[in-house]
Amino acid sequence: MSITSMTGFARVNGQVALNGQDVGWVWEIKSVNGKGLDIKSRLPWGYEELGMELKNLAQPYLARGSVNASLEINFATANKKALIDEKLLEDLTQRAVLLVESNKGKVSAPSAAELLGLKGVVELQDDGLSEEARNILCQKILADFVVLCQNLHSERMREGEKIKSALIQILDKIAGNVGKIEACAEGLPQMLQAKLKEQLRQLNSEIEFSEERVAQEVVLLVTRADIREEIDRLKAHIKSAFEMLDEKGAMGRRLDFLCQELNREANTTCSKSTTIEITNLGMELKALIEQFREQVQNIE
Repeated sequence: MSITSMTGFARVNGQVALNGQDVGWVWEIKSVNGKGLDIKSRLPWGYEELGMELKNLAQPYLARGSVNASLEINFATANKKALIDEKLLEDLTQRAVLLVESNKGKVSAPSAAELLGLKGVVELQDDGLSEEARNILCQKILADFVVLCQNLHSERMREGEKIKSALIQILDKIAGNVGKIEACAEGLPQMLQAKLKEQLRQLNSEIEFSEERVAQEVVLLVTRADIREEIDRLKAHIKSAFEMLDEKGAMGRRLDFLCQELNREANTTCSKSTTIEITNLGMELKALIEQFREQVQNIE
């Protein structure tokens, strides 16, 4: 499978016994569309340094996307306690009361949770692990993060398979539409000649125009309305798109650029159109290209 989606979700559980404690953890990761690879993490207190390694570990598996990873660690036998700085809490409470009283109606009183959540008020006790045990735990957690990224990559590939199927269907419709436009354009010179003669006849039936003069005007009209170059470029872009869909690796940016080129040729085709049929086909073509672009936005 060559196409990878940028959206997906994965979850990994782990557990180990360290210093007489059963330590368990849960990794969760989800990704959505993004211009590059942006990894944000939510880690437990005291384990923030793990975040420095996450992007390097993820890069072999994720090329693009806005990624959010969260880690929860549980110490089954640990007896953790929260240490509260009573003096700091009292001082902050008094200051909050004075602030509310001096700004009645303007400032609302803070809740107990808000006061306890201020930096320095509450500090959790250490998890009780030795330095060696803590290093072992961190290595196992990071190893599971790699597994997490692998699982996310697999999920994104499965989603990419669905996107590829949709892209191929849309490309087939685009190619069919271009074929119809090409068929209409083949009879354009004859149609313009007949239309010009009819307009001249209606303008003044007593004035006669030489066939040579009419032919010159038809040439000018056909030259202005000639969309053969646009059709050729559209065909070339469609061929390139099919080839890209069979390649490996990230191709989202290249396909997005190709969508711009397809849209440019469709716009030119519509602007040169001299028949309602080609105009309608051109508008339908633009709608199909937009559908294609929307799908492309989801791939890596």
